[in-house]
Amino acid sequence: AEGKETAFPVQAATLPDSLAGRDVLGRGRTGSGKTLAFSLPLVTRLGESDERTEPFHPRALILAPTRELANQIDLVLQPLARAYRMRTVTVYGGVSQRYQVNKLERGADIVVATPGRLQDLMRQRKLSLDSVQVTVVDEADQMSDMGFLPEVTAILQATPEAGQVLLFSATLDNDVQQLVDKFMSNPVSHGEDEPAPVSTMTHHVFHVRSAGEKKEVVEALASGEGKRILFTRTRSYA
Repeated sequence: AEGKETAFPVQAATLPDSLAGRDVLGRGRTGSGKTLAFSLPLVTRLGESDERTEPFHPRALILAPTRELANQIDLVLQPLARAYRMRTVTVYGGVSQRYQVNKLERGADIVVATPGRLQDLMRQRKLSLDSVQVTVVDEADQMSDMGFLPEVTAILQATPEAGQVLLFSATLDNDVQQLVDKFMSNPVSHGEDEPAPVSTMTHHVFHVRSAGEKKEVVEALASGEGKRILFTRTRSYA
């Protein structure tokens, strides 16, 4: 329905192995199509299983470094899960846990979580990972940079050894490689195509003399019918 008929390189490379149930190590930068690459095999495996999801015992787990990314993943995942009449829940800090616990109690099949809140719920016995069949670690290098590796290690240790593990990361430094060595069984490694060379882009720098002049430049750059993205220094300015 969204017009997605041709697989991105990271999807075409990883899907045959991930759909076959193998552990997969995928290298891909943000925007490469990784979310669908791991969501499709995850939902397929759960959808084809005869097992039922018990309260507080999800059957799949996706770890993300930030709640913004967790929400983005969940948006991609929800229509796929609904096709199999499965439920998803996002689990992250900074908000009341009541809603998250209620969805877990109703039998959420797939949990998309940041490590901190997930561990909180595990310690409170509001969540158990003993029924997880598929575990995804997304943006593993970013989680390493943010100091989440000890939490991620403890979480993966709480999942069944026989489960499938899909790990996606733009880079593989020593910390990420430790996760691969410890929790992945004979993983298949796939890397996406190389980034476009800089020669395919045109860069412009605008020197402005005042805030008012900058506002006019920003308005000009942001107007029109084409797609564009603007990055700002602060939330308030955005």
